[in-house]
Amino acid sequence: MPLDARMSLTTFDPKMRTVEAVIATTTPVMRRDERGVFAEVLDMATLDLSNAASLRLLDSHRTNSVRDTLGTVTAVRVEDNRLFATLCLSAADDVAPVLQRIADGTLRGVSIGYTVARWIESRTGGTRTRRPAQWALTEVTLTSNPADPAATLRQKEAIVPNDVTDTILVDDAEKTRRSDIRTLVRSAGLEPQVADDLIDAGADMTRAKAEVYDALQTRRSATPIIRSHAPANDDPAVINRRQADAVAFRMAGGTVPEDARQYLDVSLRDMAIDSLARQGVSTRGMSTDEVFTRAAHTSSDFPLVVSNAAGKVALEAYQAAESPLKALCRQRTLPNFKESTGIRLGNMGQLEPLNENGEIKATSRAESGESMALGTYARAFSVSREMLINDDLGMFGDVTRALGQAAAQTECTELVKLLTGNPVMSDGTPVFDASRGNIGVAGAPSIAALSATRKTMRTRTGLDGKTIISAVPRYLLVSAALETEAEQVLASIQPNTTDDVNPFGGKLSLLVEPRLPDTFWYIFADPSRIAAMQYAYLSAAQGVQIQRTEAWDTLGLKFRAFLDFGCGWLDWRPAQKIPVA
Repeated sequence: MPLDARMSLTTFDPKMRTVEAVIATTTPVMRRDERGVFAEVLDMATLDLSNAASLRLLDSHRTNSVRDTLGTVTAVRVEDNRLFATLCLSAADDVAPVLQRIADGTLRGVSIGYTVARWIESRTGGTRTRRPAQWALTEVTLTSNPADPAATLRQKEAIVPNDVTDTILVDDAEKTRRSDIRTLVRSAGLEPQVADDLIDAGADMTRAKAEVYDALQTRRSATPIIRSHAPANDDPAVINRRQADAVAFRMAGGTVPEDARQYLDVSLRDMAIDSLARQGVSTRGMSTDEVFTRAAHTSSDFPLVVSNAAGKVALEAYQAAESPLKALCRQRTLPNFKESTGIRLGNMGQLEPLNENGEIKATSRAESGESMALGTYARAFSVSREMLINDDLGMFGDVTRALGQAAAQTECTELVKLLTGNPVMSDGTPVFDASRGNIGVAGAPSIAALSATRKTMRTRTGLDGKTIISAVPRYLLVSAALETEAEQVLASIQPNTTDDVNPFGGKLSLLVEPRLPDTFWYIFADPSRIAAMQYAYLSAAQGVQIQRTEAWDTLGLKFRAFLDFGCGWLDWRPAQKIPVA
């Protein structure tokens, strides 16, 4: 009797309620983060399977109810760079519809949840690729739209007679044919369904190669090449930027770009639906919870829109709350967290006259170096599902603004500690010390005290002890208690006689730092000419940074705000400290 080569639907065993599944492969999955699009490729060699026996089988990654747990994972193994699992479904009545869909073959998609301890990133041909260097599974889920198209419930590969139901294993040649066809289709970047169709049609490798070639030619000819000087209206990057601007405006007010106004009345739910639609995901029949869950935990652009808006609001609040002490410093960027030493060269002195022989004398420059290192300061916050569903961007904006202000406060605290701590410099002497002559006569701010300080700073010498560097005063720094007196001293008046002229009117800028103690006030030179202090950021992350973090255990979106910041002294000469009597 002739045999028909055909596939039974799945490896589902209705009596035991078990089914075999390919739950993950090394097929690249395109994702997006704050740096753009990247290919995520799982590495089975770095997978930790120690917790495989305790994994749950979920319904579409949901954890809202106990009914979302469909069963358990009884076994997990790695084979041919694919991750296989045996799934055992519950005998509960509410799981029966799922069992029926598995039995009739209408439900085949599988996905996983996992945590990554460390990533390895590479770049090939302009495409970023991220591989987990250490990762572990947290769940297996049945889904209608898996991120990995090769993750599916397994089919039984069998040769079945027309009138016989017993399964007969295929021979080695048939296994080789099927494996070769699947490898060919995967290498060409075509959908796994193409391989299934070729196998079902009994195609040999010659026909398979011809079919794959035709499919590639059709795909290339159907893809138009569009060249434009400006991004098209449907460019995902443009849409993301416009939506982020609209969300930021709704969070904190201010101004909104004209091209972002079209999204001002669009809710977060509608933005999530739009991001999923651009990924080819249908949201028909999804609840609001499901929409936000899918948008947050797939490769959609929705989390990027929210995080970009949060970053914009936080940055504006951070800049508005910046410490006035930063005006006294020179800004730097550092490539890493190692201690960095800023070298300051001394003055060249004067040119020497030539003698009769025309000989030019060589000279040298003194140098000094002060060290500083970056530190990281961070906080985490979550956007709850209630906030997303209620479209409550006002509260989200308040939290984000507070984080931006907190970053500015952190910088200010570190700069105040640097100024009042009076650390020892590389020459073994504290910044402010009587031996340096940079501590003035005690008294409140006055014209007489400013005059004496200006003379001292103008006649100050450089590292060689000879060359006058003329550190001209530019800033008057006081605490809140001395603000009124300082304003009175610096106030410009209309003099009736020359004796009434305020010599410092318009020449000094007043800086008020309320965190400073009331026992001292300071005079600083212009840092663009000669800087006393410095502060630095990590070159890759300047200012406050807002990032989204993966959080399968959180219903909503989880973010972190961090700041890589450091500060230190450069030179004592541009600063003068005056005690209050």
